[in-house]
Amino acid sequence: MALPNTGGGYQLGDGNLLEVTFFDQPAPQTATATATLTVAQITGGLLVGNPSTSAATYTLPTAVALDALLANFKVDSAFDLNIVNLGTSSGVITVAVGAGITLVGLATTAITSAVGSSSWWRFRKTGAGAWTLYRLA
Repeated sequence: MALPNTGGGYQLGDGNLLEVTFFDQPAPQTATATATLTVAQITGGLLVGNPSTSAATYTLPTAVALDALLANFKVDSAFDLNIVNLGTSSGVITVAVGAGITLVGLATTAITSAVGSSSWWRFRKTGAGAWTLYRLA
């Protein structure tokens, strides 16, 4: 949502193009070692993983579990998840999809600097009990 310089309210469309856009961001979810993630962990938008020096696999919930929590999502509805990897050396995070989810793109969030790296994912509902997960960055 954009903040107006003067007056009040929110303007959709072409209004407030140079204003700060803000959104609600719950506290980040966390994970360390290999785990099966919950729907709550992935729908918060930000997951901070710290597998330390060991590789970890984070298995996503099933498409049916996503549908149960996101009951009002229609086909082509989507949400994003950013995974921040605070591991070191070989602490690579691999995302494994749950049943009913199709992965498009590279599944790993490697360590690209001395400490840390991140990945950006988009979950898109493609049908009843069917989702596609796209690796965006």
